[in-house]
Amino acid sequence: MPTIDVAGTTLHFLDRGEGPVALFVHGFPLDSTMWLDQIERLSDLRRCVAVDLRGFGRSSAVTDEVLTMERHGEDLVALLGALGIESADVVALSMGGYVALYLAQVYPELIRTLALVDTRAAADTSEGRAGRDEAVRRVLGEGRRSFAEGMLMVLVAPNASVTTRARMRSMMEGTRYETMVAALRGMRDRPDRTAILARIGVPTSVVVGELDAVTPPADACTMADVLPDATVTVIEGAGHMTPLEAPDRVATALRRLWARSEPAGIPVSTDA
Repeated sequence: MPTIDVAGTTLHFLDRGEGPVALFVHGFPLDSTMWLDQIERLSDLRRCVAVDLRGFGRSSAVTDEVLTMERHGEDLVALLGALGIESADVVALSMGGYVALYLAQVYPELIRTLALVDTRAAADTSEGRAGRDEAVRRVLGEGRRSFAEGMLMVLVAPNASVTTRARMRSMMEGTRYETMVAALRGMRDRPDRTAILARIGVPTSVVVGELDAVTPPADACTMADVLPDATVTVIEGAGHMTPLEAPDRVATALRRLWARSEPAGIPVSTDA
């Protein structure tokens, strides 16, 4: 797994396949391995780069009290620059979507296409902010195992496979406590970026699980209504973790998105 030093930290990332770059950005409290199914299915079309965000996975530990979406976004800009990548197909889930929208706001030239997967543009409500603070207390008071058990009940559909649940547990229980706390605070404090949706001019795919209780299909449709060039894919029977719960259908949605960005006359298979 390659590493790169950016902005005072070391980031680990997966780098597989050839062709135009697709940048995969994970959610909370996960890591780059959540994208393994998509990398396996899509590395024939793209050079797939999936990063462990600052503090997550195998990237360096953090001392930050707050890990902002802006901090993560600047790390991704530095990563792309260090790799000599001028633009990428950005694929981002949940917290990763918050980071991707920062990139769309500040560095739109870096985004060739955008996939917003089980995420939202709006900021947390006052109730949501209080929920983040309660999550901080819960993870520190009850520990990662209990916290992971509670999150699994929310993040995946009731019929999610044993393998999906096992992978989720590995990622969640492997995330450092200090990272969890700082990331929860960063998500709590993130700004509302709904207003920038109308300025995103690249082909965009909004993907959401039918049973997503965190960022439900209504949120996805609200975003798509504002985005100038967007399609919505609602994945039947899936929860918030569609890339793990329904990898074939997510890969198909991405192939269709990338086909929309190809020059005329260059065929791209949309089969998973």
